[in-house]
Amino acid sequence: MKTLLLTANRGIEFAEKAIIIIAVLLMMVNSTANAIGRYAFGQSLFFAEELNQFLIVGVTFVGFAYAVRSGRNIRMTAVYDALSPRSKKVLLTLISLTTGLLLMFLTYKSVLYVQEVKEINRLSPALQFPVYLIYAVIPVGLAMASLQYLIAFLMNVTQRGTYLSLDVQDGEAEDIGV
Repeated sequence: MKTLLLTANRGIEFAEKAIIIIAVLLMMVNSTANAIGRYAFGQSLFFAEELNQFLIVGVTFVGFAYAVRSGRNIRMTAVYDALSPRSKKVLLTLISLTTGLLLMFLTYKSVLYVQEVKEINRLSPALQFPVYLIYAVIPVGLAMASLQYLIAFLMNVTQRGTYLSLDVQDGEAEDIGV
């Protein structure tokens, strides 16, 4: 089972990285073109701000799922660090389950919201693009993050060690030194 999860995990991770990289590059190109247009030609791109807002939504929610996958999400560890290894595993298992279920509920609510936006046929002001297509990334990102937490829960229940995600154990997550 772990082999199947690892294979699926690698494919999804590749997609997440590609989405994040492409969105950030598009933001850079869009912002640069807008600045050149504004300062060199005296005219901004009418859609630049709106496009960047859409890309930020994508980066935020897909990036959240990627952060959970790689064990780089924000964690409050003051109490956790003082616990014994067994207590840490129990607490992390409980946190993974409750967070996964909460994110699943938020996924459901965000699907309802996206459906509501679609029903009223809301279009973006500048591009006249259906907003629900952009907002559809929200439930996708929340669902992916939820699955990562639920996979961490399953790993903690079925495997030795304390898992933050499918292939990241506690203590292996990269510390960014903040």
